[in-house]
Amino acid sequence: MPVFAGQSREELRRAYLDAWRRSQAGAVLSPLEAQLAAVIAEHPEYHAWLEGGEAALAEEFGPERGRTNPFLHLGMHLAIREQVATDRPGGIRALHALLAIQAGGPREAEHRMMEALGETLWEAQRAGRAPDEQAYLERLKRLR
Repeated sequence: MPVFAGQSREELRRAYLDAWRRSQAGAVLSPLEAQLAAVIAEHPEYHAWLEGGEAALAEEFGPERGRTNPFLHLGMHLAIREQVATDRPGGIRALHALLAIQAGGPREAEHRMMEALGETLWEAQRAGRAPDEQAYLERLKRLR
C-alpha cells in the first residue's frame, strides 16, 4: 500500500492498532483506517491480541516461532484488495471473482491468493527487482 511507503515497522503496526481502537470506540475513520478496521474485523482470531496494545508492536514472528504474522496476513489482504480494485496486474479482478465463487467468498479467495503473492514478492526481493506480474498471474491461474 503506497500510503505506508517509508514508514517503520512500528509505525505500520501502530496504524493497525490505532484503526482498530478507533473503530471499536465508534470514531469517524479515515478511508485507510476504515480499510484496516474492516480487514481486522474479518479476523476475530486477532482481536484479543491487537487489543493487547503496545505488546503487539514489538512481537516477533520469525519462522522458528511457527506463528503467522497478523500484520503480514492483514497487509496481504489489503494488497490483494487494492490489486483487485485497480485490476492490476490486468486480469486479477476476473481471477479473484472466479476464485471467490470457487472458494466461497472474496475473503476465502484472498486466502488462496496469498501464497502466490508471497512467493512473487519473495522472488522479487531476492532478485532485487520489481515483482513479475505475469509470473504472479500464472501462479493465480493455477489456483483455478
